[in-house]
Amino acid sequence: MAQWKELPPDIVGGERQLLGHLRRLKDHSGLSLAALAGRTGYSRSSWERYLNGKKPVPRRAVEELAQACDTEPTRLIALHEVAERSRAKAPGRQTDPTRPPKSVPTQAREPERGQERGQEREREREREQPRGEPAGTPPRPGRTVGLRGLLLALALAVVVSFGAGLLAARAWDDDAPAATTGGSAAGTGYLRGQTYTCEVHRKDGLLRAGHSDTREMLLDINSTGFDVVETQCLLHARGFSPGVFDGLYDERTKKAVTEFQHSRHLVTDGIIGPDTWQELRG
Repeated sequence: MAQWKELPPDIVGGERQLLGHLRRLKDHSGLSLAALAGRTGYSRSSWERYLNGKKPVPRRAVEELAQACDTEPTRLIALHEVAERSRAKAPGRQTDPTRPPKSVPTQAREPERGQERGQEREREREREQPRGEPAGTPPRPGRTVGLRGLLLALALAVVVSFGAGLLAARAWDDDAPAATTGGSAAGTGYLRGQTYTCEVHRKDGLLRAGHSDTREMLLDINSTGFDVVETQCLLHARGFSPGVFDGLYDERTKKAVTEFQHSRHLVTDGIIGPDTWQELRG
């Protein structure tokens, strides 16, 4: 009979005891590993790995080895249980991969489930309990607002606010006066492309066309509005007509401004500022 190899040093306790019994049983039977493979469902190489501690011995292999050697398996199964516990405690050691995990009887699980459900209900009551009130006080009606109700209320508030905004905008549009030709900044809204009339007159010692009272607004190319209309009318009254009174500060208006500034010995930059306004209205 061949000499057994020394078991790995990490195999201790119940696992070492089990392998010792399996080796002796195999030796006493006189069976070789090949013969043992012929009587069981495990190959020769598998038995070599099992009995030399290279791989955990499955419970089924222990039972088949006992049957092949005509031995009662009860003691070997008990040793296998001990070996499994030893492997479970040892770091890095494998357990029997073919053995299903121990299941907890249904009767034992039911009390645990009932206890968990009771704890969950208790936590729910604590969450619903208003602050400052003793535990066990039933929640007041209406204190707990469902998420669906909250979302519905928010949506309703948004709709109401949006509707109110639309009504206010409509009322503003209905009350706003319509723009007409020759209107002023105080009476109508400026309309781009509209031609306005110029009725220049002197009031409080200043020339005015009735479209704007500004004396400081900075105007340059592409400026628009009644301030530009006022500028165009005053330029026309001063003899430097831009040829149009539409409130658009275009190249023609800038050319007229530049010529007017040159005639008054101002900076000829084509930009309307306080100095140019003073000369236009003075």
